[in-house]
Amino acid sequence: MDRRTLLKTLATGALACASGQLFAAPPGNPRCLLVFLRGAYDAANLLIPISSDFYYAARPGIAIPRPGAGADTALPLTADWGLHPALRESILPLYQQGQAIFLPFAGTDDTSRSHFETQDSIELGQGAGIIHPDYSGFLARLATQLRGAAPIAFTDQLPLILRGPQEVPNIALRSTSKPGIDARQSSLIASMYHNTPLAENVDQGFAVRDAAQASMLSLEAEMKQASRNAITPKGFAAEAQRIARMMKDQYTLGFVDVGGWDTHVAQGGATGALASRLGELGQGLATYANEMGDAWRSTVVVVISEFGRTFRENGNHGTDHGHGTVYWILGGGLHAKGILGEQQTVTEKNLFQNRDYPVLNEYRSVLGGLFARLYGLDNRRLEKIFPNVKAQDLGIV
Repeated sequence: MDRRTLLKTLATGALACASGQLFAAPPGNPRCLLVFLRGAYDAANLLIPISSDFYYAARPGIAIPRPGAGADTALPLTADWGLHPALRESILPLYQQGQAIFLPFAGTDDTSRSHFETQDSIELGQGAGIIHPDYSGFLARLATQLRGAAPIAFTDQLPLILRGPQEVPNIALRSTSKPGIDARQSSLIASMYHNTPLAENVDQGFAVRDAAQASMLSLEAEMKQASRNAITPKGFAAEAQRIARMMKDQYTLGFVDVGGWDTHVAQGGATGALASRLGELGQGLATYANEMGDAWRSTVVVVISEFGRTFRENGNHGTDHGHGTVYWILGGGLHAKGILGEQQTVTEKNLFQNRDYPVLNEYRSVLGGLFARLYGLDNRRLEKIFPNVKAQDLGIV
C-alpha cells in the first residue's frame, strides 16, 4: 500500500469512526427507489394484526379473515401479523426469501391528517415546527451527500422531495386507466333501444348512473387531489419494468408516486377496491425486483405513505384519515428479516387519540438509519439530510 492509499484509507476510517459506528455498504453500486403511496393507504388491511380480537371487532365489514384454508384469508407471517391475500404471488415470496420486510407503527409526528400538508412535510424531511432553511427535499439533500449520485423522478413534474441545488431529470409515466361509458356512448346505446319495450328501462338505468356519479363528484375530486396526478397502481405495474431498466443502467436514486389510496367508501376487504390496488402494486414491485437482475442484491425499495387510516371502519365501509402507517422495505441484500421496529399490542387502549395507529417509528429516524447503512454515511452527513434527528439503526442492510 503506497502512502496516498494509506492516507486515504485512514481518513475514510476516521470519518466512519467519528459516528461511533462502521457500516459496510452492500456489494455493488447501491440503488434506492422510494415509492410514495399518495392518498394514505389502509395499512391495517395490508399488514393484518391477526392476533388482535379488537381488529375484527372494529372492522366487521372489511377485516381480512384470520389465516385459514380459504384463498381470501390472511397470509401468516408471524404469530401476530398476516399479509393481505392479494400479495400471495408477488410480495409473499419476497418476504419468505428475506427480501421484503415491514415496519408497522411508522410515520410522521404531523397530526394534521391533511394529505397536502403531510405529504409536503415528509418530502421536505421536516418534523413538527422544523423547516429546512433552503426548502429542499430530503432526497435532493441525500443526493448531494453521495459521490456520483444519479437521481431521477418518475413523475409528470419534479416532486418536492427532489427539489434542491442539483438538477434532477423527471420522466412522465403513461396512465393506464380506462374511461367508462361517456355521454356520447350513452346516447348511442339509448338510441338503439328507442321505441322498444326496453327503452324506458335503459333511460332509467342511465339516469340512475348519472345521479350516482353526480353525488360522488365531490369525493372523487378529493381523492384525485390527494393523489396529485400520481400514476395509478395499475399504471405502476405496467411501467415497473421500464423503471427498473433505467434504474439498473443509468440512475442510482429514484422516486415514483402511486395514487388512488384514499378509500373513504367501499374499500373492500379480501376483495374489492383496496385489494385490487394492493395486487397491482405488488405485481409492479415483484416485476421491478425481477427486472433488476443481479443489481437487485444492491437495491433497496422503500414504500411509504403520508399517514395511515382510522382503525375502525366508517359507515360507508371505508376508512378515514388516520396517523400511523406501515412502511415496506424490499431488496436483494437485506440483512434484517420479518417485522421490524418498535411495536405494541393492537388493542383499543393503545390507539392514538382513540382512533389510529400510533407512530412509534418516526420516518426521518428510520430513513436516516437506513441511509447510514446503505451509503456508509456518518453523523455529520446525516445531519445535512435530516437535521436534529437521531438515526434509528434497525440493521436493515
